[in-house]
Amino acid sequence: MITEADINILFNPETIQKEIKELGKKLNQEYGNEILYLICVLKGSVMFLVDLSKHLKMPLRMEFIRLSSYGSDFTSSGRVNAVDISLPDLNGKNVLIIEDIIDTGHTAKFLIDFIKHNFKTKSLKFCSLLDKKIKREVEIDPDYYGFEIDDKFLVGYGLDYDGYYRNLPYIGYVETKEAE
Repeated sequence: MITEADINILFNPETIQKEIKELGKKLNQEYGNEILYLICVLKGSVMFLVDLSKHLKMPLRMEFIRLSSYGSDFTSSGRVNAVDISLPDLNGKNVLIIEDIIDTGHTAKFLIDFIKHNFKTKSLKFCSLLDKKIKREVEIDPDYYGFEIDDKFLVGYGLDYDGYYRNLPYIGYVETKEAE
């Protein structure tokens, strides 16, 4: 089990909020006054969704789904588990998927394919706070992202280790024997 003493700060709260504000500006330019459906992938993305939504000017709806691709250690399992993926009618709607991190790309691809298969959206885009391109196994890139990161195991600001540390106001990384 890691402790907070094992966590090195990568992005402090001020840096995170500054980047989220910039993402909000880009999204406001993209969508103007059109209604936007935000699809938040729980649990890790909830803090990002809440803070991002404070900067959005358009009318919006928030929807929440639960997917998982992490096993019991520090790595993605490569398999996506659809825990709860009930969504309203998204036909003809502008849809923006909100994720905390995109790494292997399996979860992002699964969700994009699911929405495309079940709905004819007006637009479908993907926004991730963190982009770990170095771990990508699926050819997919977010339409919007905050930070590109190296191959580190991250915790804080929604990201967890075994369910813990989501509540940290910063994003940190751990260097432990388990993570190597």
